[in-house]
Amino acid sequence: MMWSWDGNGWWWNWWFLAHGLYSLVSLAIIIAVVIVLARVLGGHRPHLHPSSARAILEERYAKGEIDRDEYLQKKQDLGG
Repeated sequence: MMWSWDGNGWWWNWWFLAHGLYSLVSLAIIIAVVIVLARVLGGHRPHLHPSSARAILEERYAKGEIDRDEYLQKKQDLGG
């Protein structure tokens, strides 16, 4: 038996519909906030562009972190 203000139950139907929609929207917002926080705090970084990778390689070679043979091999691996 449905209870309502007017006796035919329409009020409760709208109440449950509105409550369900509110719950879904709230859950979607919480999930979105968690995803954004995970990306920001988790250090999510986009993939390096090949020119950026080459710049890093050249910087490491200039600093003496890698020798000439390793530099040439990695440069060839990057397509240069």
